[in-house]
Parts: sequence; structure tokens; C-alpha cells
Amino acid sequence: MRLQRRRFSEATDVRRFPHGHITVVEMDDNVVGRMTYEPGWRWSVDIKPIAGGDACQFHHLGFTVSGRLRVQMSDGAEIETGPDEVFEFPPGHDAWVVGDVPWVGIDFEAMRTYGKDFRPEADRTLASIVLTDIVDSTRLAGEMGAVRWRETIGAHNSRATAAIDRQRGRLVKTTGDGVLASFESPERALRGAIALRRAARDLDLRIRAGVHTGEVEITGDDLRGIAVHTAARIMAVAGPDEILVSATVMDLVDGSDLEFEDAGVHELKGFRGTRQLFRLIESAPVR
Repeated sequence: MRLQRRRFSEATDVRRFPHGHITVVEMDDNVVGRMTYEPGWRWSVDIKPIAGGDACQFHHLGFTVSGRLRVQMSDGAEIETGPDEVFEFPPGHDAWVVGDVPWVGIDFEAMRTYGKDFRPEADRTLASIVLTDIVDSTRLAGEMGAVRWRETIGAHNSRATAAIDRQRGRLVKTTGDGVLASFESPERALRGAIALRRAARDLDLRIRAGVHTGEVEITGDDLRGIAVHTAARIMAVAGPDEILVSATVMDLVDGSDLEFEDAGVHELKGFRGTRQLFRLIESAPVR
């Protein structure tokens, strides 16, 4: 943390899409964006094709400079924000510009990857996959009741999205009681997994996580392939609060300050032979 300032006129990134653009500035670990949406802009029309999913899965926190924007949650709840208003939009929403004036807003939360086009030129690519699962989710849902559990899952997904975003990852999808995320490097995937575990702990939840690097197939807004299945089987072996990784991942981050311990040799369901797994230990930093 240090004393600093940035100008949007000297942006580190400008992301353009139909009916709008985002100007981004970075201050070390903090990323701030100025969003400009023209009349006619709508997330489900202009951003969905590059982001995938049925709703925006980013958590937005900021304030409106000019214009008006209406936001609709997946459960039907709606809100509209105008000039000089501070806003918060949880994951799982659509949004559109109201009226004939462009909407301009400043966002402090979701700007590291929001609005980026993650569609690859090819259908297959190399990725580092993180899969998580909330431990004892069925029991917890019964104890909490439907309303409280839904609120808890919403808070978990919001914090998970922010944790993934800080490591420049992509939330591919939520799985009801966990997440599937992809990262550009195994080290970022591991630091993202640590951040996901800490975010869950803040809500008195425990997760298990599996991490693997390999080739994946892009199918619409989803990822498929052996690498995804491998991460899922590794996750299934993990216990509460454990982050288990494949030997491939550990070899790729050799030389980093991440630390591991032997988690034994395991037979993964659906795979021939046995696999050596490693446990990412608690002292590993997030950064």
C-alpha cells in the first residue's frame, strides 16, 4: 500500500464491446474501472456473448456519475441507480440503460476481468482448473433453512467471484455449493484456491478443492475435458479445508514460495492406475 493516483486518460486497459466500453486503471492490487454504456446497452445482449452464462456473475460496487441503469436479479428483484448514487449489484443479474442518456459509473470491485473477451481463437486451450465444494452442504442447508442458506450461498458466490478475479481468473460457473474456475497459470490457480478457502472460512464454511492443469475444451460458456474431470476427482479425495493438487501442478510451480506435503497415492474414479497427490499447506501466501 502506498500513496498514489491514476487518471482514466492514462488507462492501462480499454475494453470495448457493442454499445459501450470500460476504461481501467490499476493501483497495485486494486483495479478501478469507468464503465460507459450507451442507450440501448444491455448485459444479456452486449456482454453475455463474450462472458457466457445466463446472468452477470460479477459483484459490482461503485457509484453512478451520470445516466440511469436498471438492474434485475435472477429472482426478479429490481433496482435503478442514477447520478450521485452508490450502488451494489450482487452476482446473478441482468442490467440495461434507461432512457436516452449514456450511463457512466465507477466500479471498484469487478474490474480486473469484467468485460474481457475470454473466447479463445481455438476450441481447445491449456488452463489451470480449480474446483471447490462446500463441505456438508446438505446438512447445513437443512439446519439453516431455505432462506438463510440461499443468502449464505449468495454471499459465498460473491466472495468467491472477487477472490477469483483478484488472481486474474475466470469464474466459469457456480455448481450450487461450489465453483469451477480457470486461471492463466497454475500458481495463480493455487493462490486463488487459498483465497477461496479463506473467503469460505469468513462465512463459517469449509470447502474442499482440487487443482489440475491440462487441456480443456471450450463449449459455449462452459469448460469440458479430461483436465476438468481430473480436478473434480482430486477434489473428491480432499477433506475439509484441504486443497489437493496433481503432480503436474506441483511440478509447474517448482521454484515458487508455495509449499506442499505428500497427500499419498490415490485411485481416481474413472481413471486407470493411481495418481500421486499433494496438499497445499496453510502457510502458502495469497498475494
